[in-house]
Amino acid sequence: MKRTPLITSFILFITLCASTAYWAMQLFKPGQRAIAAPPQTIQAEPSLDAAASLFGSHATATVASNIQLKGVVVGNNPNESVAILLLSGKPAQSFRKDSEIAPGIAIKDIHNDYVLLSENGVLKQVKLPDAIRKK
Repeated sequence: MKRTPLITSFILFITLCASTAYWAMQLFKPGQRAIAAPPQTIQAEPSLDAAASLFGSHATATVASNIQLKGVVVGNNPNESVAILLLSGKPAQSFRKDSEIAPGIAIKDIHNDYVLLSENGVLKQVKLPDAIRKK
């Protein structure tokens, strides 16, 4: 019986601390941030050539429109060949076989007159201009 006031005051002290902590957290909590949905990505339609390659057909080489071939250095070893390409109006750069020139676009083969590019699995052919080819 002598300890009842001590135990009661201890329980009341813990209750006071918990209540003070709760209300302090309610008072000083930051405001809720605005929630935005993630941006929707637009997926390109899969090409029929890429789908045809799944069933054993060979993809046909189409012509890449925003890439220009400015020069080719063909070596004895195909891995040493270099193609000089102009991408979308940027300065000309040199690329080796199997290197990625842009996201999703890689050089598959380098020939004397043209370069084969793989754009997301679809082969595209970029030819040298006639003025450069004749030299």
